[in-house]
Amino acid sequence: MLPPSSDGGATLRDPRDLRHLRDTALPTGTTFETLEHRLSPTYHVALLLAGSRQPRHGHRLPGSGTEEDPYLVDWAPGERANPYNWAKSYRWAITGIIGISTLCIAFASSAYSTAVSGIVAEFDANHQLVVAGLSFYVIGFGVGPLVWAPISELYGRNVAFYFSYPVFVLFNLVGALSPNLATVLVSRLIAGTFGACPITNAGGQIGDMFPAHDRALATSFFSLAPFLGPVIGPIVGGFVAEYRSWRWVFWVQFFFGLTMCILSLIVVPETYAPTLLRRKAKRLQAASVAAGTPAVFIAKYDRVNKSPVQVLRTNLIRPFQLLFRELIAACLAIYGAVIYGTLYLFFEAFPIVFAENRGWTLSQVGLSFLGIGVGLLIGNASTPLFNRLYERAETKAEAEGRETPPEARLPGCAVGATALPIGLFVFAWTCTPNVHWIVPIIASIPFGSGFQLIFTGMQLFLIDAYQLYSASALASSAVLRALAGAIFPLFTNKMYTRLGLNWAGTLVAFLALACAPMPFLFYRYGAFLRRHSKYAPSGPREGGSECADKVPQPPVDEALEPEYAPDAGDDAGVDTCTPDWEGIRVEKTGREIEGGDIV
Repeated sequence: MLPPSSDGGATLRDPRDLRHLRDTALPTGTTFETLEHRLSPTYHVALLLAGSRQPRHGHRLPGSGTEEDPYLVDWAPGERANPYNWAKSYRWAITGIIGISTLCIAFASSAYSTAVSGIVAEFDANHQLVVAGLSFYVIGFGVGPLVWAPISELYGRNVAFYFSYPVFVLFNLVGALSPNLATVLVSRLIAGTFGACPITNAGGQIGDMFPAHDRALATSFFSLAPFLGPVIGPIVGGFVAEYRSWRWVFWVQFFFGLTMCILSLIVVPETYAPTLLRRKAKRLQAASVAAGTPAVFIAKYDRVNKSPVQVLRTNLIRPFQLLFRELIAACLAIYGAVIYGTLYLFFEAFPIVFAENRGWTLSQVGLSFLGIGVGLLIGNASTPLFNRLYERAETKAEAEGRETPPEARLPGCAVGATALPIGLFVFAWTCTPNVHWIVPIIASIPFGSGFQLIFTGMQLFLIDAYQLYSASALASSAVLRALAGAIFPLFTNKMYTRLGLNWAGTLVAFLALACAPMPFLFYRYGAFLRRHSKYAPSGPREGGSECADKVPQPPVDEALEPEYAPDAGDDAGVDTCTPDWEGIRVEKTGREIEGGDIV
């Protein structure tokens, strides 16, 4: 028992003396810490790699510590447990592992296209039915986010990963050992659904670790993975299917996934702020009980209690509300669906163009995707240029005393929207055998670069525009995108057969051209649309006029995802403080704790 303080409170021991509580059994119901320990035996290795976790600065928690008014646990300035304050090299290492894990999922989606002919031959199956295995996998990309997003919100990023990625790996093994076509198709659907988790949560993990001003570069690096994966898939799969068998395509996916699963379990710790703060609250509560001054602590995100049913309902309903009620979200979702569907259409079109009409082998057809891959890399490499344009807009907005408009994210998207249809038109009219093979492959480069620029700019714009609701805005886009990616390959064969190589490609190019004005229109009229939007609360604050301030703000949805709570995206807690060893004190008005207290 500690001696009482002079002001009636009680002074706890120096937090350095409480570190033994890190491994102390906690009260019943503490699942966040113990579950991760059980599932990841190398959990402490990840914590060690995260860098020093020493306390940095005193910090007052609001509240009085009672059931009615608990202490609200938040990050303290300079707290090393805050992912924003991890060493930059470690954050980038995690980003790399997350990106490659996501690339593995996307790789498996398209590598299957090289196994189609082998599956047709072995099971004497209908070609169109076998192609459905590609569609089933992509359908899982649309279903998965609706399931994994609420699990991530309730239990953390890592818990969702632990339950999903191993299942993805397992069903690639099932595909490799399949005795019939039905097993192949079912394994593809399940693998796609469970593989959607990293694609769903990885963007959130980037936001967990990088403040807004550092996020664009990390986001561009990560966004390359889910699009480069489908390009690498046919290249690797083509050689494997040609020189081994279609089953070895699944074996490659299995070993790739197993490697990334093990590596992620070893290196990647929990990054989700609400989960980490809940753990911190549990530790502080245990410390207060051990010190003889019991108090109630909760994470600041738990001020509004949400049941699992509420969270699930929110994640299921709100994306469709935005899709049908918001012009910005709907138009960008349609645009994303068209170009994403075009990418997956190519997995059927390239074998027609290069194998059936030019006599190429599977491995050679796979290499034809290098043009798109080069384009994706060019688009990604140009990100710093457009990021500098955004920084200029940010500086100008700060000088004028207003927030940076989300439309400042769209110049790169506009460039991509111009390049993409140009590449498609050139490809459509140079893909016939009378034109040298290098020409259509070169024509696919602007498609790849435009694809990357459009999606990077589109995602950043949706995040900035919808803020509180950005998770739902991205989910609505993902659902429609997955649907298009599943449908487009199914009609590709018949479309190219009936229209011919030139006009089939031209039809797709016209679809992209019809959507191309969207970034330009939103750049010009986006602020007006946001000011009249129910779900874009940033709009009224950026009008720059008196009438804009009078536009009523929409009511805050109490079921918001906590990572998009109003104060979740700021840079509070970034390491700017010098060490300060004050004790922890319980006072009537609040509790001071050391920033790096036990998590």
